[in-house]
Amino acid sequence: MSRARIAPFPALLIAFVVGAGLISPAASQTASAPTPKSGGVLNMMLREDLSQGFAIHETSTISTVWPAMPCFNNLVLFDPLKKTESVETIIGELAEKWSWQDNFRNLVFFLRKNVKWHDGQPFTSKDVKFTFDMLREAPDAPAKLRINPRKDWYANIEAIEAADPHTAVFRLKKPQPSLLLMLASGYTPIYAAHVPPATYRTACVGTGPFKVKEWRKGEFIEMVRNPDYFVKGRPYLDGLKYFVIVERGTRQAAIQAGKLDASFPGETTKTAAEQLKKAVPQLVITPFSQNVSDNIIMNVKKPPFDNPKVRLAVSHAIDRRALIQAVHQGGAVVGAASAPKPLGFWGLSEKDLMGLPGYAARPADEKALAKKLMGEVGFSPEKPLRVEIVTRAIAVYVDMASFVINELKQIGIDASLKQIETAQWHAMATRGDYQIGANLTGIGPDDPDANLYENYACGSPRNYSQYCSEEVMKMIDAQSQELDPKKRLTLNYAIQRKLEADAARPILDWKLDYFTVWPHVKNLIPHQSIYNFGRMQEVWSDK
Repeated sequence: MSRARIAPFPALLIAFVVGAGLISPAASQTASAPTPKSGGVLNMMLREDLSQGFAIHETSTISTVWPAMPCFNNLVLFDPLKKTESVETIIGELAEKWSWQDNFRNLVFFLRKNVKWHDGQPFTSKDVKFTFDMLREAPDAPAKLRINPRKDWYANIEAIEAADPHTAVFRLKKPQPSLLLMLASGYTPIYAAHVPPATYRTACVGTGPFKVKEWRKGEFIEMVRNPDYFVKGRPYLDGLKYFVIVERGTRQAAIQAGKLDASFPGETTKTAAEQLKKAVPQLVITPFSQNVSDNIIMNVKKPPFDNPKVRLAVSHAIDRRALIQAVHQGGAVVGAASAPKPLGFWGLSEKDLMGLPGYAARPADEKALAKKLMGEVGFSPEKPLRVEIVTRAIAVYVDMASFVINELKQIGIDASLKQIETAQWHAMATRGDYQIGANLTGIGPDDPDANLYENYACGSPRNYSQYCSEEVMKMIDAQSQELDPKKRLTLNYAIQRKLEADAARPILDWKLDYFTVWPHVKNLIPHQSIYNFGRMQEVWSDK
């Protein structure tokens, strides 16, 4: 079956598009690639237990997405064998093909037949409608999520129609070509209409290549091959076993000793990678963009951060380049609300950042301006403002938070650190039950709609700072509908400058990961976002 191609958006200029993709992208490998073998079990790394179980739609962390993805399928997915993600690299999963109609206002999916849920029930368009009515919180949705972090991804959907058992139609309020990229993210699986959404917090009924055999909380998750998977010959592996190892040094020792076959996305620093390579030269280490930023969240509805001078002082105070060297050993780059090239497409370059808070060539000038702003509201290093800064109880969060605390102390903000477990973190941040936080924000696909609506839209559950600007909302809506890629890029540059000038959520850097696997692990290819390559369907073991 041939695959019709879509021009990559941002090169998307056509008004009617038909895409068709085989679920199996193995043909896209080079002719010299070794022939995959069947069999074997891979031992995988987890940095913490699953705080929301397998309920991807109720979570905002790779700690859930990575081990839960093998259980599920999407309508479409970014090709697991291609590291760059774009409209052109989207392939079909539960959808065999799709069609944009009415100038990007209607998106029609033609679904696969003879697909079964893990409990034997047939998959139909009813499941698609159920999932997205639930996600967009339609008035007549038959189910509701406990927490819905990406609700605003789907705010432009006016209706979902199950035209027949194998056709689903997304009717949009306004043109939105980027919807397809959000549907291809690992954050966008299809749930079963006959399974209560709460079930996914403790179990997983999916259509995916692997089935959950056992979840022993705090210890491991074991998955086995789905013998009824709708792709012939997939998955290659007999199973996956994800081990929960909380302590960073223990994780590194386990992969070095060969007890684990692969690292956890986002958890291998540049220094750790160098140590591993020196100890075990045969390890395969791939540097790649995580599509994750270090950032500061400040609750604009609570003193003292309801005062824009205090928020701007925080942004001016933090030396981004020093943080990159001290915390990431050079394994990150500066940027604003979107990842810059070559990590992503939409971000401001370093020269474009000059003049924005925190990006002056001389850090001392930034500190002086921050002290001046704090002085205007009555605080100084001698008479400090005392606050509590929250962060997740994970080493990569605490490392960054500790650096930030030291920076803030120099301008008259005395911050004490409070570590929050993941199970409480997202609910706390959504409620706004904090003053200031040292945060990591991961973006599903590299597209402004996924980022801006989720993190900056007025009222979005993931807009943790509760920043709300009518001007910015108009700009976000305008870029979403813009079909000219150059104009859309220009609009996004303006949005990012405005967000940094307002200290809406000061971005400190965009992180790199050094994904590490043993050489027998094949086809586990890191993408430009950690959230989209965990399906494991194409992965095989040459052991």
